[in-house]
Amino acid sequence: MQSICVYCGSNSGRDPRYTKAATELGTVLGQQARQLVYGGGNVGLMGTVADAALMAGSEVIGVIPESLMQWEVAHNGLTRLEVVETMHARKMRMFDIADGFIAMPGGFGTLDEMFEMLTWRQIGIADKPCAFWNVNNYWAPLRDMLDHMVAEGFLHPEQRNDLYFGDSLPELLQWMDAYQPIRVDKWLDGKRRDANLR
Repeated sequence: MQSICVYCGSNSGRDPRYTKAATELGTVLGQQARQLVYGGGNVGLMGTVADAALMAGSEVIGVIPESLMQWEVAHNGLTRLEVVETMHARKMRMFDIADGFIAMPGGFGTLDEMFEMLTWRQIGIADKPCAFWNVNNYWAPLRDMLDHMVAEGFLHPEQRNDLYFGDSLPELLQWMDAYQPIRVDKWLDGKRRDANLR
């Protein structure tokens, strides 16, 4: 697991523990000679994790769409900054570069990017590990929602368990290094309906 994509907020959040965690993650990636892939901004947690990784000697690749160059204030000190045309192109490029994905606290964009990776894995497009680093218990409500999806019959329990939720960064990285994707049918009853045959 040499190249890790981090999704996180372009804001820093209200609790200083979020910024502290972003600094820790970037530092650990550099210390372990892992490459950081992220959204290319120099603001919020995005900028913090990138700066920490650079300071610790990590290669840092930012991928940012043209439309967000001003919004997210592109980081000019990266190992490489790639400017792409669209958000869809950004997700695909980050997927191509990274071996796995970590979601730190963030907003709509963080959820959008991570859930697209989870969906790709669910339908067999991808098999890369996805982990939620539960800093300050930030992701606890989401964890409960996923459990609710399972209980209500909309998510396979093994697919629910095929991702990491936890507050230990060392354990998270160990889990990613040892990750083996599961192989289960998305359809809970094992049956697919082919509209062309009905």
